[in-house]
Amino acid sequence: MSNLSSKDFELTIDGKNTQLFTLKNKNGLNAVFSNYGQRIISLHVPDKQGNFDDIVLGFSSLPEYFDGPGKYFGAVIGRYGNRIAQGEFTLNGTTHRLTKNKGGNHLHGGKNGFGSVVWDATQVSEGEIHFSGVSPDGEEGYPGNLFCEVTYKLNDTNELIIEYKAKTDKATPVNLTHHSYFNLKGAGNGTVDRHILHINANSFTPVDQHIIPTGSLESVQGTPFDFLEPKPIGRDIKTRNEQLEFGNGYDHNFVLDTSSKRDDDLIFAAKVVEPESGRTMEVYTNEPGIQFYSGNYLGIKGKKRKYYEDRGAFCLETQHFPDSPNNLNFPSTILQPDEVYKSTCIYRFGVLTEEV
Repeated sequence: MSNLSSKDFELTIDGKNTQLFTLKNKNGLNAVFSNYGQRIISLHVPDKQGNFDDIVLGFSSLPEYFDGPGKYFGAVIGRYGNRIAQGEFTLNGTTHRLTKNKGGNHLHGGKNGFGSVVWDATQVSEGEIHFSGVSPDGEEGYPGNLFCEVTYKLNDTNELIIEYKAKTDKATPVNLTHHSYFNLKGAGNGTVDRHILHINANSFTPVDQHIIPTGSLESVQGTPFDFLEPKPIGRDIKTRNEQLEFGNGYDHNFVLDTSSKRDDDLIFAAKVVEPESGRTMEVYTNEPGIQFYSGNYLGIKGKKRKYYEDRGAFCLETQHFPDSPNNLNFPSTILQPDEVYKSTCIYRFGVLTEEV
């Protein structure tokens, strides 16, 4: 269903071979991965008529992912997802200087973050794949050897489950996430402005002009950031608002309401509905935040030479807050040697049973 040529994804990078892996479930859903950056290359899900389409942005060959505006498409992000101000933080009295790769700041783990790594991969079953690797001490400026494992499962209830696990031999910040760009109409089939979004968050973390959090929390009430009642992504996106002007749209961390935690310690984070196709996507996590990005800077050709226009996709990245190592009032992202980092993200796909 993916129409991808495996030969276009088979390279040798830093002495390791890249290849494609496919997860399937009994309902026909399938997700194609590369072990380069643990990327989801394609993800086919049905609409309300039972027709399948690829709902993630991406490319038809691996070299297209190496640089440019699509370099994060579908990738795992680490050692620290999102931004760290001025590319530095102080931990236990030592200032650590990281790679600066975005306007004098550190973004998504640096120049060669986890999305640029060839991971060891094991296909456990038709519905599960396991990736592992080591981020060495000093990589991109981070302290400690970080031992990482990420497992992806596609089950028969149409959930794509991502389970992150990490250990370290020195105290270090860790904030792993996943960076697929979704369009529930199908990748390259227009903007996501009419997708209806619900985010389970009473507040968000406002940013400065460099998209660095100011350190405060702001209520969503009475602002364009209020998605407590589901609304189209594009409804308020052009509202005159300094925060929207800084990001040319939404590119903000939302502080999730953790009061409705389930027995498995996960919380409902967000839901997206695309009325035309009837496709839906729900997000669950044990993380305190979620980054909503409205695809403000795209303008690129992707798979099947389809054009991905600005706001042609959205991202919902479960996470701790950006720049937490420099904000003591944010939940800590410091992993100690005697601890185990565990994070879960579930994307659950469905279809509408009635009209919106």
